[in-house]
Amino acid sequence: MSNNKLKPGEPAFNSGQYQEIGPRGGKGREITSTKGKPLPTTTKKKSTYTLVDPTKNKSGRK
Repeated sequence: MSNNKLKPGEPAFNSGQYQEIGPRGGKGREITSTKGKPLPTTTKKKSTYTLVDPTKNKSGRK
């Protein structure tokens, strides 16, 4: 699990499942995002996204 917190609108640094983390640490919905695409808006203000399950294929690797 990654400790990198991404704000809505920031590009995803990896393809995979991102979980919404509330301002007090509560876990919310999971979304699927593609590397480089901006993350969608969150359901609550000041929430962030954390990568919980990276994609297991080789796309996007150097």
